[in-house]
Amino acid sequence: MARKPSPPPFILFATLLLLLLPLTSADFDHWVSTTVEDYHQRLAEIANGTGTGLDLRLAHAESQRRVITVRQDGTGDFSTVTEAVASIPSPNSRRTVLVIGPGVYREKVVVDRTKPYVTFYGDPLNMPTITFNGTAAEYGTVQSATVAVDSHYFIASNVIFENSAPMPDGRPGSQAVAFTISGDKAALYNCKFYGFQDTLCDDRGKHFFKDCLIRGTVDFIFGNGRSLYQDCVLESVSKGIGYLTAQARTTKAEKTGFSFVNCTVTGTGQTYLSRAWMQSSRVVFAYTYMGSVVDPIGWDDKGFTDRQRTVYYGEYKCMGPGANTSKRARYGRVLTDEQAKPFLSLTFIRASTWLLPPPSLPF
Repeated sequence: MARKPSPPPFILFATLLLLLLPLTSADFDHWVSTTVEDYHQRLAEIANGTGTGLDLRLAHAESQRRVITVRQDGTGDFSTVTEAVASIPSPNSRRTVLVIGPGVYREKVVVDRTKPYVTFYGDPLNMPTITFNGTAAEYGTVQSATVAVDSHYFIASNVIFENSAPMPDGRPGSQAVAFTISGDKAALYNCKFYGFQDTLCDDRGKHFFKDCLIRGTVDFIFGNGRSLYQDCVLESVSKGIGYLTAQARTTKAEKTGFSFVNCTVTGTGQTYLSRAWMQSSRVVFAYTYMGSVVDPIGWDDKGFTDRQRTVYYGEYKCMGPGANTSKRARYGRVLTDEQAKPFLSLTFIRASTWLLPPPSLPF
């Protein structure tokens, strides 16, 4: 039997990087940067027929990139994001970059499942804002999103996603989502998500958030995604009790969960790290600075005491006044190196075959 050829050295190196446990947050930054850069090498290798381990559909899409400009002053291909998305053929097989000019775009946008490989790209010095005021009472919670992405391989960089509905006053249906991601293999860089209750619906799929700001009051990161958040700021603007996350894993067999690495928790109110929205909710914070906004108890079982035995809530080498674990709920965990390892690796979201860095295009 013919011997299977060994993978190229750079594949072995990338694999090694993905298995290493970073000792500090700085190590983690370098680790992510190196691994993402390696993707470009693999992309070139696969184009030459010499590489392995790359998502071939993504490689094909990236080799045929198309750029569309959106500008409110009429100098672009389109004046609204909605029109630009509508111009993408279904099914789509090319990386399509929407270069969105500065300004406030008051529209409700859906990128449906037939349109993968879409990128929203804004000017980092003058970020565009996409805003709408939909609420759960009118649309349903998930469908209230200002921008909803159902397609795979989505990227966004330097864009503000906002739901401008007012802060909930206790009446039913006042939840208002700024952004919903339901597609698989999505990366969001330097984006801002503004809202109150249910700001970011991390619905399902594998996702990477880097250098993002997520602002809200209650459950402002929720859903059943399998997501890694690195160097993000979670800002509570609650006037009372707030909850950063509500992760929706229903059984321990599911591989979903939220991992926050080298993040910052700040803001106002008496804020909990998570509450047990579903039976096996899973959330981990590592290398994260927690301000005094974090309630000493940290975790909330939402009144379902049986969920204390099934949720997975962990902390690893966090810092700041809110990181003191001496008064934490007893079902929260202070993780060991070995327990933390899976949540620190890009293998948590299986990123080695699909994670791309943000685009770099002129404005």
